[in-house]
Amino acid sequence: MTEGNPDVSVVIPIYNESKYIDKCISSLLLQDYPKEDMEWIFVDGNSTDNTVEIISGYIEKYPNLIRVLNNPHKIVPYAMNIGIADSKGKYIVRLDAHAEYAVDYISRCVHYLKEDKAENVGGIAETKANGFMGNCIAKMLSSRFGVGNSEFRTNGKEGYVDTVPFGAFQRDVFSKFGGYDERLVRNQDNEMNYRIRKNGGRIFMASDIHLSYYCRDSIKGICSMAQKNGMWNVITMKLCPGAMGIRHFVPMCFVLSIIGLGLLGLLHPVFWWLLLGELILYFGMALLFGLKAEGTIREKLMVFLLFPMFHVAYGFGSMKGLFMLLTPKYRKGSYQPPKI
Repeated sequence: MTEGNPDVSVVIPIYNESKYIDKCISSLLLQDYPKEDMEWIFVDGNSTDNTVEIISGYIEKYPNLIRVLNNPHKIVPYAMNIGIADSKGKYIVRLDAHAEYAVDYISRCVHYLKEDKAENVGGIAETKANGFMGNCIAKMLSSRFGVGNSEFRTNGKEGYVDTVPFGAFQRDVFSKFGGYDERLVRNQDNEMNYRIRKNGGRIFMASDIHLSYYCRDSIKGICSMAQKNGMWNVITMKLCPGAMGIRHFVPMCFVLSIIGLGLLGLLHPVFWWLLLGELILYFGMALLFGLKAEGTIREKLMVFLLFPMFHVAYGFGSMKGLFMLLTPKYRKGSYQPPKI
C-alpha cells in the first residue's frame, strides 16, 4: 500500500439499513484482507432510521477505516459515483448492506483482479431471509424457474458472464468507461456491466467468491420488488439498449399471453383451449420446481404459490413500464455517465 492510500476502497450505498447493517459490518470485520489496506465508505441516502448512528459506533472504534458520506439524491448510482469519487483505492469493491460476505470475499476479489481476469469480478450469491415466508421466498429466488438463467443466483459455472452481483472493479474502469448511470433507479449494475462488455471489457464470476444476500421476507415486499424491477427493466431497455437480457421480459410476455388469449377466446373458443394448455403447462412446471425445492411439504407448496405471484407482479410491472415510456421523463436523449 502506498503510504496514506489503501489498496481497496469498499463502497456501500445505504438507506434505512438498521435491520441489516450490523450483520454486514460484522462480516466485513472478519475479512482476512488487512484492514490497514482498506477503506469502507458508506454513502447514505438520508436514512430516516438509526442506520447512521449504528455506523457511527463502529467509526469510533475504527476511525481510520470507516466513514460516511451523504447522498442527497438517495438512489444507488449517485451513491456509487459519490463514493468512487471520494475513494483512494486501486480496487473498488461495490457491496450491499443487505448482505454478509465470506471471510475471504475481498481477498478473493483482489486476487482475480490482480491476475487480470477481468475488469469486474464477482461471485455466487446465496439468497437468505428471516422466518417461514422469507425462507420460502429465498428458495423461489434461487430456482431457475423463478429467476431464469441468473447464474450468480443459481450456482452457475465459473467463467465470463454478462453480470455479477455488486462487483469488484479495476479503478480505471470508471475513468475509461464512466461511472454509474444516474438515470437508473434500478438495473445500474446490469447497465454498468453491459457498458464494460460493449467496450471490450470482461466480467468474471468466480465460484470461490461467496456472499449471502437477504431478500424480502413478505409476500407484499417481494411482489412490490418484482413490480418495480419489471417496470425498470423496460425503462432501462429504452434508455440503455442492450443492457437487459431476454429473460428479463419473459414474465411480461407470460402476462400478455394470458390477457391476449383470454380476449381472443371471445372471438373463437380455440384460443381458450390454448390458454388452458398454457396454464396447465405453467402450473405443472411451477409444481415440479416447487417440489424440487428443499424443505418441508409446507415450504414446497408455498414456493409453488410464490412462483405465479412473483411472475405476474413482475409482468404487470413491465407493462406499467411500457406506459411510463410514453411520458417525457423517459424519452431517450443523449447521455454520458460521468467519468471518475
